Amino acid sequence: CFVGTKETAFIYAVTSAGLVHSVTRSCSAGNMTECSCDTSLQHGGSASEGWHWGGCSDDIHYGMSFSRKFLDVPIKNLTGKSGSGLAAMNRHNNEAGRQAVAKLMSVDCRCHGVSGSCAVKTCWKTMSSFEKIGRFLKDKYENSIQISDRLKKKLRRKEKSQRKIPIGKEDLLYVNKSPNYCVEDQKLGIPGTQGRECNRTSEGPDGCNLLCCGRGYNTHVVRHVERCECKFIWCCYVRCRRCETMTDVHTCK
Repeated sequence: CFVGTKETAFIYAVTSAGLVHSVTRSCSAGNMTECSCDTSLQHGGSASEGWHWGGCSDDIHYGMSFSRKFLDVPIKNLTGKSGSGLAAMNRHNNEAGRQAVAKLMSVDCRCHGVSGSCAVKTCWKTMSSFEKIGRFLKDKYENSIQISDRLKKKLRRKEKSQRKIPIGKEDLLYVNKSPNYCVEDQKLGIPGTQGRECNRTSEGPDGCNLLCCGRGYNTHVVRHVERCECKFIWCCYVRCRRCETMTDVHTCK
């Protein structure tokens, strides 16, 4: 079962982060009537350091509030007032996604002054690209924390020796170990990786070493035939040659 695995934890987090990111961007672009730029930063800054807040800072507070109402409230309504431990874990992973967006906020500035002297700077807060947020959450996924399957209101680490170590807001939590995605399991809807095309030279997730789960791979030659060296002949047709190329294709055993 996929419930409560590292993968579902990542899905909850990245969905929540994506909602914050999308809503906040819409606010800054003026596409929503309920929100706009972050007005709490207006008229602030540091005159002694030669900069002030200006431009349009992303109003992440509205985006996070919207995400909590849209994603967390339905979980509470389904599980009752107190909520189950599994629901509490899902809400935690939702919040971890939101915290990732907030943590990766940065400050951009624009210089003003004679001949670009930067005597004064106008600065504003902006969100990171969603690609960067995704990489951050992927790292959290790789280092996710297994919690006790005896789920109560308080989420606790599974390892008794580590229970005094606090669980951070940005940590992803799971309760069940992931199934084996390498081998086909029709009941769980897992296709396995047998027959998957892989890249022999890649060390990434598309590489044969990782994708084939240590089973090795088969190599076969594929012939491609296509039209090439086409020329326009007056008048009026196109003459082409037929070109053949041979490429090696690797598939998992």
